[in-house]
Amino acid sequence: MRNLKVMTAYRGTDYHGFQRQSNAVTVQETLEKHISKVLNEPVTVIGCSRTDTGVHANSFCFNVKTNSNIPCRGFVRGVNGELPDDISILSCEEAPPDFHARYDCKGKEYIYKMHCSESKDPFSPDLMFHYRRKFDIGAARIAAAHFVGTHDFSSFCADCTNVSTAVRTIYSFKIENSGNSVIMLVKGNGFLYNMIRIMVGTLIDVSEKKIFPDDIPEIIMAKDRLKAGRTAMAHGLYLNRVFYSEQELFSD
Repeated sequence: MRNLKVMTAYRGTDYHGFQRQSNAVTVQETLEKHISKVLNEPVTVIGCSRTDTGVHANSFCFNVKTNSNIPCRGFVRGVNGELPDDISILSCEEAPPDFHARYDCKGKEYIYKMHCSESKDPFSPDLMFHYRRKFDIGAARIAAAHFVGTHDFSSFCADCTNVSTAVRTIYSFKIENSGNSVIMLVKGNGFLYNMIRIMVGTLIDVSEKKIFPDDIPEIIMAKDRLKAGRTAMAHGLYLNRVFYSEQELFSD
């Protein structure tokens, strides 16, 4: 049996996250439906991550096992021909039999996009969070620097009951802006439930002077969700890259 490593991108607007659910349309369900049709056999797609309702992916990895001898190029073309316009197969390659998209992942990079203007952007209402104020980039950068490193991020987790540890390592947290756009790029070895969105929401509270940049270490040490800021809206969040080697993870 072959094991295929597949990269995909999707617009999460019309999906209730990646993981299959019994009562809602998800990305995993949609992929499995159309891949099964192309391969002419039922398949199970194993994703690298669970994304929430409305969250997008620029580069999402999954693996799928198949008895089909379809070439990788044919897989990309065939599945893309069946999928809806908001999901795209980017690449496909042969993987070792034991490759697992989730457990073999060394790290991930997320981006969060904000449109900071009193006026809305009619071209991206579901692709960027519309923040109607000026965003304090300087204060947010000072605050974000405190996230870098290995910490217990319990204060930035919506529900930590299903994880053995809330300790995660953030390798970098960059904030860039161009015109009215603010983009946050966060790279780490793993993330807790809603962790990115709570960190972003906390930085929004920093911008509004509800939290000060130097409060972040104390919030981290508190291990208390109530000490951190709001949870930012889901539609500004994208899984941007997944890394399967140390070289990839630390190349930039």
